[in-house]
Amino acid sequence: MHTAYQGKRVLVTGHTGFKGAWLTQWLLDMDAEVAGYALDPQPHEILFDQLNLGSRLAFDRRADLSERPALNQLVADFSPEIILHLAAQPLVRLAYQIPVETFTTNVLGTVHLLEAVRLNERPCAVVCITTDKCYENREWLHSYREEDPMGGHDPYSASKGAAELAIAAYRSSFFPPNGNTLVASARAGNVIGGGDWAKDRIVPDCIRAIRKGESISVRNKVATRPWQHVLEPLSGYLWLCAQLSNPIHCQSNAALCSGFNFGPTLTSNRTVAQLVEELTRHTGGQWADASEPNAPHEASKLNLAIDKAFHLLGWQPVWDFEQTLAKTAEWYLAEAHGKDVVEITQKQIESYTNAAAEKQLSWAI
Repeated sequence: MHTAYQGKRVLVTGHTGFKGAWLTQWLLDMDAEVAGYALDPQPHEILFDQLNLGSRLAFDRRADLSERPALNQLVADFSPEIILHLAAQPLVRLAYQIPVETFTTNVLGTVHLLEAVRLNERPCAVVCITTDKCYENREWLHSYREEDPMGGHDPYSASKGAAELAIAAYRSSFFPPNGNTLVASARAGNVIGGGDWAKDRIVPDCIRAIRKGESISVRNKVATRPWQHVLEPLSGYLWLCAQLSNPIHCQSNAALCSGFNFGPTLTSNRTVAQLVEELTRHTGGQWADASEPNAPHEASKLNLAIDKAFHLLGWQPVWDFEQTLAKTAEWYLAEAHGKDVVEITQKQIESYTNAAAEKQLSWAI
């Protein structure tokens, strides 16, 4: 996959966030020319600065997705060959507090990005990242497939379902699979890994409590999630983009220009309590049940079927649940002991890539 990005102009929206920072680091390691478009990170979100990414980008534009002139100008100036659109309001519970801003960012922000691409009229491969929560969640046991209906009980989920509809409308109206601009979407579940400092997420909450010597408050211990390391979906996004931008795959563009699920194996569908137990096995610490009877609704079960990514892209997960938690703990423990964060992150990317190569995955060989 390195050769697919070497020397390529890649725009990452949301590059200052957790997933965006890991993605930007990986792209730079593959010698891509990277531009970023995002808001400044929140004071507690320090991974972008820990990785010293700002000084290594071709463009580091700080603006909101609502600022169409700034977004249009960056796309025109940089003329990206590949775009990975991650910028979003990503928190379920925060969306209850700021629903209008959540819909504006997640739906109209995606439309603004696609409109900037349309106006630029240059060949481009675009992957818009949404979430597993874009599906109409019926709390059933079997996994959701890409053709299942979009929906959303809460503002965050509904905004992501609506974003998927907007992506599909732009694709069918302006970006046909035989054209110069090819658009796909990617849906992933609960992503964990070192360097996530966000508020109201279980792993950062655990690390903060452990470092303060406090008990970890677990508000929804029985909720089941498809936990995966951040590198898992990123490898899927990158490989999907690489396939879209590869002329030899033009015959399969119609299939590639669609939605894809990137999730873990079924054995990684674990409860929040199991996640905390596995993490603290490496880090130490104690946890306590802090269930909130009147808490805002969050899905209790949500699994993704990943057959499509396997058959069309040759993609599948690399690390199992235990490896994912071991690598996550390893990153935080190394950071706490003053190890170089860039080196820690690069070594984990290398370890993940080597493990994928051992499994003979297409993107890693």
